[in-house]
Amino acid sequence: MNGKTILVVGTYDTKDDELNYLSDVIRGQGGAVKTMDVSVLGDPSAPCDYSKHDVAEAGGSSIKAAIDSGDENTAMQIMATGSAMLALKLYREGAFDGLIVLGGTMGTDLALDLCQALPIGVPKYVVSTVSFSPLIPPERLPADVQMILWAGGLYGLNSICKASLSQAAGAVLGAARAVEKPSFSKPLIGMTSFGKTVLRYMVDLKPALEARGFEVAVFHATGMGGRAFESLAAEGAFAAVMDFAPQELGNHIMGSAISAGPDRMTHAGASATPQMVSIGCYDLVDIVGWQATPEKLAGQEVHAHNRLLSSVMMTPDQRREMARAMCAQLAGAKGPTLAILPTQGGNEWDRPGGPLHDAEGLSAFLDEFRTYCPENVRLIELDCHINDAEFSDAVLSQFDLWQGAGVVSP
Repeated sequence: MNGKTILVVGTYDTKDDELNYLSDVIRGQGGAVKTMDVSVLGDPSAPCDYSKHDVAEAGGSSIKAAIDSGDENTAMQIMATGSAMLALKLYREGAFDGLIVLGGTMGTDLALDLCQALPIGVPKYVVSTVSFSPLIPPERLPADVQMILWAGGLYGLNSICKASLSQAAGAVLGAARAVEKPSFSKPLIGMTSFGKTVLRYMVDLKPALEARGFEVAVFHATGMGGRAFESLAAEGAFAAVMDFAPQELGNHIMGSAISAGPDRMTHAGASATPQMVSIGCYDLVDIVGWQATPEKLAGQEVHAHNRLLSSVMMTPDQRREMARAMCAQLAGAKGPTLAILPTQGGNEWDRPGGPLHDAEGLSAFLDEFRTYCPENVRLIELDCHINDAEFSDAVLSQFDLWQGAGVVSP
């Protein structure tokens, strides 16, 4: 029960007391500790399990090269690369069960790369002076990272920062003990969507696919959900993907902060994973509701979803841009790729008579997609809406053809 090992990472030359305190709390709760030093200039009070030299060399460099660069950003990126590669190697060897990284802006920058290198399901905690800060772009956040503010901890231990450090130490050890990691005992299908108010296909598709012997994971396409989806697709974790809510790509190209990064809709193709794509909410750009509307979207109709999130209707020209962007992302796909276009609309609000209906905009998108659809993508058009039963039925029919041809198998 208690035999879990936590990898404690930080710059031991400047934060030795704080990192040792973290380790002591973990050990006091019955856990074991491995330590990794990502310092450049100084040394820890006692040797770490993985020294700064081990870290730099794991990334193909050296501490001398980091120092000789004469630039703290370059030096820390050397350590970020090395720590990510070394941590992944150690995890694959079974050396630790969870990870905790401590840092200010420098350490947090490194921590994001390190955590990004580890698979989903590995407990990852970052104790940072800039947790939840706008300094951290959404695309840098690992899909399942946990963060806590290192309050009052910029220099030295005190009762305020100990409250943060001890919580984080207990949290990562508890997570390592409790986590039920993905088993992949059944072939997994990754699907993107939103809530049932706006997109409903998953209600029919999930049980139908499960009855065919597959597990289905539905990802909420609001930035971090897409990050998790793409991370797993890059690992080749999916037997197939049904990427029916590509809105995060539109968010990105229109300048919204609700982005899954510039490589959205590419990793399934790069890993040769069979994929179906469609147009769920293709016509909307989600923006942070309490922030100013991006300049590119100024003056356009806005629908407030809640106090956190608002949706901006795309113009016909912007929908054409979205169609071209989708086609460009899919053009490099190495596996079977099917685009299913329901020609009557892509979300519940855009039906005729609905508050966001725009026949001209839909037509503009469809025409552009037909024009730029790459040769490696098979295109199917359906005379229905994405929320109609006909759409789900067509998806299942195509999936059954894939099964019959051995493209996917339970």
